Amino acid sequence: MGSEAGDSSEIIEKNSRLITRCLIGGVVIGVSALGFYYTFPLEKWRRWRNKNKPIRVYMDGCFDMMHYGHCNALRQARALGDQLVVGVVSDAEIIDNKGPPVTPLNERMIIVSAVKWVDEVIPDAPYAITEEFMKKLFDEYNIDYIIHGDDPCLLPDGTDAYALAKKAGRYKQIKRTEGVSSTDIVGRMLLCVRERSSSDSPSHSSLQRQFSHGHRTHSQKSEDGGSGTGTRISHFLPTSRRIVQFSNGKGPRPDARIVYIDGAFDLFHAGHVEILRLARGLGDFLLVGIHTDQTVSANRGAHRPIMNLHERSLSVLACRYVDEVIIGAPWEVSKDMITTFNISLVVHGTVAEDNDFQKEKCNPYAVPISMDIFKLLASPLDITTSTIIRRIVSNHEAYQKRNERKAESERRYYEGKTFVSGD
Repeated sequence: MGSEAGDSSEIIEKNSRLITRCLIGGVVIGVSALGFYYTFPLEKWRRWRNKNKPIRVYMDGCFDMMHYGHCNALRQARALGDQLVVGVVSDAEIIDNKGPPVTPLNERMIIVSAVKWVDEVIPDAPYAITEEFMKKLFDEYNIDYIIHGDDPCLLPDGTDAYALAKKAGRYKQIKRTEGVSSTDIVGRMLLCVRERSSSDSPSHSSLQRQFSHGHRTHSQKSEDGGSGTGTRISHFLPTSRRIVQFSNGKGPRPDARIVYIDGAFDLFHAGHVEILRLARGLGDFLLVGIHTDQTVSANRGAHRPIMNLHERSLSVLACRYVDEVIIGAPWEVSKDMITTFNISLVVHGTVAEDNDFQKEKCNPYAVPISMDIFKLLASPLDITTSTIIRRIVSNHEAYQKRNERKAESERRYYEGKTFVSGD
């Protein structure tokens, strides 16, 4: 019996020591954790944990008649993060807030998806950032910041479409690209059409005045004082820095299969994107020749192109399928040109505004055809620059109302505001 009592005492003593050690250990761990918290706060811990997590930024827009200004905005937005997610506003939302879009959603999706700085695209995005959609962006798409330009984006009631994002502290702003807008481009198109027509309806003339805000060439008379022969002058001032920003900065490998395609690429649209995608798939490096304004005018009419050479070049350079462009490419593809650029294949789409080249005495592709390095590609989309212009002209009254609504909402936005000029 005495032996059993002694054994029990030993067991109780051992258990007591074990419990004491556990309690002391727990206190030490708790004190250590508390000290870690005060020396390394939760916010620092989160930053440390997320330092390798990509910063995802979101930018939305209508991207109707996409131009180099849109592309430059996407480039700036992408520079604020590691991944750029772009929301493309639905046709219905555009109609409710601005008027009918020129290009339908499927075409706008093709163009936006092809921009080299875009990582992901969300179709049917709302025109205004609602609380519900903002929560979806943060929770489902893991968006860190919502981006927009410094130009106003207003709802029909005159309120800011990005007010909620700004209130949440998750909003960042970029500079608007001066010298171009969709409204300005519509004006250029209407001038082009008007001067080709011998007679204009009053509504057509009124629409032209609504949309065209730029200067006209010296050979033109005033709007109410007769006709002229000049076209709309672009405000775009090209710089080498802008071209470098849009360029890939990489040349072809010595053994690369270089594919060449040329054209005007005026009013860069989904048809252009799709033929460039096909062309790029035929080789390792896609070289695109952009014809001069004079060449385009000589072959497509005195009032083309709508966009000037450098504007067209930037739009093409922004396309992810394009590796390099020749700014001011010759109309004819010569043997010297093929040798200089080491071109392996010359291609041309079946849908184009100058597809009578095979019937001409001076076929611009005669040399590559003779060298058996020419290929005619079946164009996936039946869209040309003239298609876009016809859409505008056929629905000119709706676009007039759209422009008037935009002007009125901007007037309300700027009323009572004081602006200080900056860089």
